[in-house]
Amino acid sequence: MAIALSLGALSLTACSVAPTTGATAPSPATQASHPAAASTSSAATKASRPAAASTSPAATAPKSAVPSAPKPVGGTAAATADPGVEAAPAAAVAPAVAGAAGAAQVAATTVSTPAAPAAAPVAAQAAVAATGDGSQAATARGWGAVVAGDEFSKAGAPDSTKWSVFKGTGHAGKGVRSPQAWAVANGVATVSGNSAGTTGGMSAKFAQQKYGKWETRMRTSARDPKYHPVLLLWPNNNTSPNCAEIDYAEGSTNTTQIKFFLHYACGGSNFQTTAAKTIDTTQWHNYAVEWTPTGITGYIDGVKTFSDTNPAHRPSVGMHQTLQLDWFPDGSATKPSQMQIGWVRVYR
Repeated sequence: MAIALSLGALSLTACSVAPTTGATAPSPATQASHPAAASTSSAATKASRPAAASTSPAATAPKSAVPSAPKPVGGTAAATADPGVEAAPAAAVAPAVAGAAGAAQVAATTVSTPAAPAAAPVAAQAAVAATGDGSQAATARGWGAVVAGDEFSKAGAPDSTKWSVFKGTGHAGKGVRSPQAWAVANGVATVSGNSAGTTGGMSAKFAQQKYGKWETRMRTSARDPKYHPVLLLWPNNNTSPNCAEIDYAEGSTNTTQIKFFLHYACGGSNFQTTAAKTIDTTQWHNYAVEWTPTGITGYIDGVKTFSDTNPAHRPSVGMHQTLQLDWFPDGSATKPSQMQIGWVRVYR
């Protein structure tokens, strides 16, 4: 499986999102362009990432192309008020996602939908992390105990003690991000995007830290190319002097690929490094990022797929997890699509 690294464009704009509590959500920076080609410089463009609203001062929403909250322009994510747009409810049930085989998968083939683990203190989740979910970077690399995260064992809406759910306009001002797009059932969190562009995103209130390891189990439906799933790390407080953003699993209009983007500077067209992998995203896979003082590494199913050790490319502020299903309309009809999350786990 060849991994392609390239430089692409990054530009930030702002969107807005708010937490389920109705509090105004700070808006994250948005990315204007993401690389499209898997093995060469990117051409595809992205508009804006999510901003997460949160009661915790550090919880913010992330991404430029995927998130539910907007992104900053310049060197800082600009905070915007929640426009209060009420979304038409999206189908927010957590049905099983079709798992038809697609393009070649990245590493070890993963298994069926993760079973809903018993609610247990985060400190006790190390044993859970090592069981029955396919190949994981955490076990392959010996990351040790889980220190924070969510196993989605509580049915209903996402746990408000762990997540700020976006509410407001969608990516790049298109569509709506609605809390009703999310539902948790059977140990899985599902975000649904409907034919009108009502979708969702949320950012973590936990593990707002500098350095660490994050791993997330995710799959999608046989999605419309206009819906892009994104797992990313976004700057705490929506602020970063170099507009840092780590998209450690991001889909694009090419539904046979998943990409890694490290955004390391503000503005311009050559301020990101990226890699792409051909993979069937309708199957469960474990996506991970390891951020240390010496570099940033990405993994899929425990296999390294991305690495950047340039000191100038590292984020200078703490970051946190964001989950987003972003809508990129092109004027054609949109098919309802889904992204499902089996768990999110954070390690030291």
